[in-house]
Amino acid sequence: MFLFRVSIIMYNTYKMSEENKSYLGPFLTMVFLFFIVGFLTVVFQQFQKPLESAFLGSESIKGIKNTLSILVTFTWFLAYPIMGGTGSKWVDKYGYKKTLIRALLVMVVGLLISAASAWVGKIEQPILLVGIPFGFFVFLAGSFVVGSAATVMQVVLNPYLNACEVKGTSSMQRITIGGSSNSIGTTLAPYFVAGIVFSGVSIADVKIDQVLLPFILLAATIAVVSFIVTKLHLPNLKGTTNDTGEKLEKNVWSFSHLALGVVGIFFYVGVEVCIGANINMYADWLGGAYAEKASFMAMLYWGGMLAGRLVGSFLSNVSAKVQLVVTSVGATVFIAISMVTGNPWFLVGIGVLHSIMWGGIFDLAIKKLGKYTAKASGVLMIGVLGGAIMPLMQGVMADAMGGNWNMTWLIVIAGELYILYYALFGSKIKQVAD
Repeated sequence: MFLFRVSIIMYNTYKMSEENKSYLGPFLTMVFLFFIVGFLTVVFQQFQKPLESAFLGSESIKGIKNTLSILVTFTWFLAYPIMGGTGSKWVDKYGYKKTLIRALLVMVVGLLISAASAWVGKIEQPILLVGIPFGFFVFLAGSFVVGSAATVMQVVLNPYLNACEVKGTSSMQRITIGGSSNSIGTTLAPYFVAGIVFSGVSIADVKIDQVLLPFILLAATIAVVSFIVTKLHLPNLKGTTNDTGEKLEKNVWSFSHLALGVVGIFFYVGVEVCIGANINMYADWLGGAYAEKASFMAMLYWGGMLAGRLVGSFLSNVSAKVQLVVTSVGATVFIAISMVTGNPWFLVGIGVLHSIMWGGIFDLAIKKLGKYTAKASGVLMIGVLGGAIMPLMQGVMADAMGGNWNMTWLIVIAGELYILYYALFGSKIKQVAD
């Protein structure tokens, strides 16, 4: 279905003028790079439980294990508010292509740092926390660096797809198609971790030295991709960057639909990651058959994101506002049912509903921003901090309640309700860029 949609776009683009035809290659390049971002994002999330088994077995830290294990996801998403501004500055200074190349090279470094955690995994940390091997902090550092690279890539990918006009598509459709590719990566990632990295090994028997070879291979793959990108034609898109050195007349935060959109991205990424990263923690706490299917649940959740985005790529006649209203209400209902019944399978279905939220919020937040678009994209990356804060809040709350995960889903419900508010009221444009 995804390939069918891309085929339609290729056919329509063939009939376009010579100038517009040149955007087919860049469009498909951005779609592929979205796959890489999605795949690595979830790969690091899926290391929470294995790292807990490999590094966090000390009795002295038993009461904060949930919080510590979620630091893997926290450090990844912490990079977004820190590096979002840097990404937009790089786009203005170097252009889209050179910024992508720099981001990919940073990603290679981060993956090698994560691989290095296997070499130092058994060295005790004498300064920060007693009982936690130093290798755990090395892995966290690698997570942050790779997350930084993913941040810069997203600063390029989202506005490029939004502005890279391809006949027969709307801006939201193009972002949704990119999101579909992203979701293919997120769907494959749990299998990569459980079925390849730790194949045939139970979580209790995980050894951190199993990390070394897969991360070295990933680093080598990204290095090859960065080389290929240097050979591709990726033109800058007029009207989306401040490439003349002109001082922008307005503060980008003065656009209320953008500012509230940053908060919307915060809650969206937060609720998406809370379920994707913590559903296995929730299922493990429930025990029994749920615990046995924890990784499968995560894979189905991300698979639902993929299915929803594939369908969403055809919803050109449904406004972003309507899509956000329907999906946020539906997600709230499913979370409430899961809490009442104690059944995590209801959370799995929310993947379909979450699938189009990023594109919807992003599309509404950058409408009519013109030359402020690149900077606005960097500002929106600040909101991705929700992927660090909200899952960590869940872990802290679970530890505070003696390991009970059920009530922590109230945090996710609060996020869904804000998305509903943004769709109905916060996305109204009160100021248009000159």
